[in-house]
Amino acid sequence: MSEIPEDLRYTETHEWVRREDNGGYTMGITDHAQAEMGEIVMVEMPAGDSTYGGGDPMGSLEAVKTAEDFLAPMDLQVSGTNDSLDDSPELVNQDPYGKGWLVRFTADDDSQFDDLMTADEYANHIGE
Repeated sequence: MSEIPEDLRYTETHEWVRREDNGGYTMGITDHAQAEMGEIVMVEMPAGDSTYGGGDPMGSLEAVKTAEDFLAPMDLQVSGTNDSLDDSPELVNQDPYGKGWLVRFTADDDSQFDDLMTADEYANHIGE
């Protein structure tokens, strides 16, 4: 069974989002997604200060046998990326909700966060 932290919100495309104390957000891919992909060997990040609409491709994850885009979970502006993944992409597999985070961002419309799936809704979405 996948780990699905209660304090996060989720997308149908398996990204997670955490609202930070400073009003910004952090996102990554879920434990379920990294397990489905297998060993991640490369992460392509978005450029800093880029803006994206919800659902837009932001970057990609390359595993041994597949590559997948990760998508903007809401309308956002990138404020930072996880540079540790340049040298250690396996952190996404080892700690998807911690050291394996992908992007930090700000958003003008915080209500979009509330529209994302809860942990229970995401568990149902993936059949768990």
